[in-house]
Amino acid sequence: MPDVYEALLDAELSKAFDVWSGYLDARTGEDPEVRAELRSLLGDARTHAAEGDRAVARARLVDMDDTAREAGLPWAPRPPRPCEADRQARDYVKDAAPSLPLYLRDRLDHIEVSLAVTGYRLQDAGDLEAATREDIVYVTARAWMALDLAHVTAAQRELERLKAIARRCGVGC
Repeated sequence: MPDVYEALLDAELSKAFDVWSGYLDARTGEDPEVRAELRSLLGDARTHAAEGDRAVARARLVDMDDTAREAGLPWAPRPPRPCEADRQARDYVKDAAPSLPLYLRDRLDHIEVSLAVTGYRLQDAGDLEAATREDIVYVTARAWMALDLAHVTAAQRELERLKAIARRCGVGC
């Protein structure tokens, strides 16, 4: 099986490259010198990513964020929150997932939907204890990590743990 974690890291970079490219291709009327510097940083980030040096590519993206913020560019992309960044990367990985067998992708998709539905139902249950809510967050995070790594057994186990919490709380799943 391909290294899904590596694919996830590549997807994060691809997403950032696409967002910055779209911004730099748009005519926003912002400082051309700053935009030229951003183009240079993006080109450098792409080069390092192509050479397999993800750490430097990520550093260049951070430099881009800093440069745009310091220049006060109102239309420049902002770094997504961690949860949103992971969701976007997962979407990109799905586009690159033909290397995963179809049965595996289907199974992972099924677990993802079940996890989301069970999570929504638990969120709607308003009278849960703080410890139960912590358990829900913990188990859900473990399930999403397993999905990110395409580890069906671990994801299914965490989904079952979440469903057990839901049954204990009287929430149908």
